[in-house]
Amino acid sequence: MALHQLSALELIAGYKAGEFSPIEATESVLTQIERWEPHIAATYLLRPEEALQQARAAEARWLRHEPCGPLDGVPTTIKDNIATRGDPTPLGTKATLLAPAAYDAPPAARVREAGAVVVSKTTMPDYGMLSSGLSTFHTISRNPWDVTRTPGGSSAGAAAAAAAGYGPLHLGTDIGGSIRLPAGWCGIFGLKPSLGRVPIDPPYMGRSAGPMTRTVADAALLMQVLSRPDARDCMALPPQDIDWSLTWRQDKPLKGLRIGLMLDAGCGLPTEAAIRMAVEHAGHLFEGQGAIVTLMKPLMTPELLAGLDHFWRMRSMLDIDALPPNARAGVLPVILQWAESARSMSGADVFRAYSATHATRVATQQAMQPFDYVISPTSPVGPAPFDWASPTNDPLRGLEHIGFTVPFNMGEQPAASVNCGYVDTDPDSGKVWPIGLQIAGHRFDDLGVLQMARTFEQLRGPQREWPSPPTT
Repeated sequence: MALHQLSALELIAGYKAGEFSPIEATESVLTQIERWEPHIAATYLLRPEEALQQARAAEARWLRHEPCGPLDGVPTTIKDNIATRGDPTPLGTKATLLAPAAYDAPPAARVREAGAVVVSKTTMPDYGMLSSGLSTFHTISRNPWDVTRTPGGSSAGAAAAAAAGYGPLHLGTDIGGSIRLPAGWCGIFGLKPSLGRVPIDPPYMGRSAGPMTRTVADAALLMQVLSRPDARDCMALPPQDIDWSLTWRQDKPLKGLRIGLMLDAGCGLPTEAAIRMAVEHAGHLFEGQGAIVTLMKPLMTPELLAGLDHFWRMRSMLDIDALPPNARAGVLPVILQWAESARSMSGADVFRAYSATHATRVATQQAMQPFDYVISPTSPVGPAPFDWASPTNDPLRGLEHIGFTVPFNMGEQPAASVNCGYVDTDPDSGKVWPIGLQIAGHRFDDLGVLQMARTFEQLRGPQREWPSPPTT
């Protein structure tokens, strides 16, 4: 197997055994990026020579048998909006003043300390407010499984990079589904941790950073690093000694485990039949291992989703109003139209919209009480065309697909997306769309969600081969 296809754990084992070096792994990743990048546009600040310089330093440490951390020499990417020292942070939009960041944000600092080779940063849509790669700053990112389709967003480039084999480790962020939705549509694994489990700067209600990888084990390895403390995050959880190595549920067998099966989001777009069937099949696999799977009511309502939507519209309107006129002209028109729709809101309207965040938190916490874990589709629909802003392509209905993901941001619970099947969209060309299964747990049970996802990984059966770059 080519080195760019290996997991982080396999790379570390190979470095330790002297079978290959971080330089060879990084060169393999860079070659894969060269093959794929004209087709999917997943990278930002791709700097091959700088990556090779980091790889040479890692190789020297391995030759001395002195790796500097658990990720030493492992190729990694970091999302645009996670600041890296000395680099501009455009947030996917031409409206941002491109000033170099003074410091690494906590997730970037942790992976550098652990020795990761930062190959590139990855793309995102304007302000991270779209489930696509549509951007005024970056070239539009596309889905490696079908380049006519979006990878999702806002961690668009990270998901596309993982599916295309740009190394094993990728960092994304999530405030309403921005790790899980693209993970689901790109057939990879993505974890939105409990709020505060991974320190981030700037912190914000519902916002998390987390791993996007091809395997659950690699995500667990990355969590070992990302969850280390950083005082800059005022919402960070107290440091906790967690064995992220995963013991594959020996401490908590599936037998008797209570799993809620949620097939209706309660709002937004209806769940497509193929997605519903794949998630129901996942429930049967868990039942076959002794879990008690019970159909549950939706967590969300149209009113709650509308409240979150309108609150974010007002927030975005105020952010855009603060821009200089020339910068404002650089904002994606669909974002402008969406934000401008909040201009007629009264103070009472804004308060009611903001209140939906707490109401969603309460509803999610209450609905989860009878269960140990909840499984659902990650998205009710497949990926939209690559140049659409969202699955509806309607600026005023842009959040209709996040009903399954957003409650766990507001409720602060850990939630992950793991591949659970495929939709064959063009049998002649072999094009498929992956289907994401969301697994959510109670607050702070990040390890349990990873263990459940790893168990499902073992139960789900063989996966399709990862996509190859187009030949034309």
